[in-house]
Amino acid sequence: MSRVINPDSTGKDRTRLTKAIVLAIRELAKQSEPTAAARDLAAFISLALSVIADGIDASVAAWEKRDYWVKADKFRMEWMWAGVTASKMKSAVLADDWGAVAMLLPQIAGKLGKAQVSDNHRLGKPWVGAYQNLNKSEH
Repeated sequence: MSRVINPDSTGKDRTRLTKAIVLAIRELAKQSEPTAAARDLAAFISLALSVIADGIDASVAAWEKRDYWVKADKFRMEWMWAGVTASKMKSAVLADDWGAVAMLLPQIAGKLGKAQVSDNHRLGKPWVGAYQNLNKSEH
């Protein structure tokens, strides 16, 4: 029997989400005032960061099985900011605190600075309807 390979691993999801977050930050930077599209963009960033934070343990599980504890801990520390920033962003978006959102965006962009998104990306607009999803997750 051959191995079963999961093409949608947590790492690939994280890479796709980081690129989508970088794209959302670019789009949000173009917004001049808080519109429905801006709310969707900011909500998407929050939701995507929380998905990334939730996937960290799954990513390091294989390293921990092989007793690569230092590598696993380093990876966890490298991504620890994602969960904290996701909750701050969620609070700011739901409270319509655009000053806080504006303060968080450069921090997020700095952490995800390595992610490169080409002009011919195939990510689409994953943030459409994200504000409604963020509201649902609140209740």
